[in-house]
Amino acid sequence: MKRIAVLVGSLRRESINRKLARVLARLSEDRLEFNILELSDLPLYNEDLWEGLPPAVPRIKKQIEQADAVLFVSPEYNRSFTAVIKNAIDWGTRPYGQNVFSGKPAAVVGTTPGAIGAAVGQNQLKSVLLAANAIVMGQPELYLSWKPEQFDDEDRIVSEATRSFLENWVAHCDQFIERVSGRP
Repeated sequence: MKRIAVLVGSLRRESINRKLARVLARLSEDRLEFNILELSDLPLYNEDLWEGLPPAVPRIKKQIEQADAVLFVSPEYNRSFTAVIKNAIDWGTRPYGQNVFSGKPAAVVGTTPGAIGAAVGQNQLKSVLLAANAIVMGQPELYLSWKPEQFDDEDRIVSEATRSFLENWVAHCDQFIERVSGRP
């Protein structure tokens, strides 16, 4: 089973992006093992902190290193991805020569209540991931306009159209990781 490190760009407990990550994990549990990383204790990137490294930094870097791929699940704030995600990328690419994203398959998804479902922020995030030397899945894209009626109280999909859309994305993501990593 392929291991996926999941970075959710919202720290809010009831984040719809965290819910989306759980929905995707449930849909793919027969082929992908999702590990949603805890990012709330990751300090803002500061070069001075390498002298007394906060425990969150090596923990997160190790979780990403051990994963077969990375999934970024981010809301869109002000037409961009979140500082939480950028901060994790900054820590993960440092120090020079120890970039945990380099050569790693990566996918970007997100949801918002708005009509374009995080599309602009995702495109910006993809360009940053390319600079981090991640191998980014291009298609299919997953820009989800979050509608509560698509899910029940336990975040299970009740809309067949949404289920079909998300299942298609999961299948393509699985195939992408296999192609890039060579891991069935």
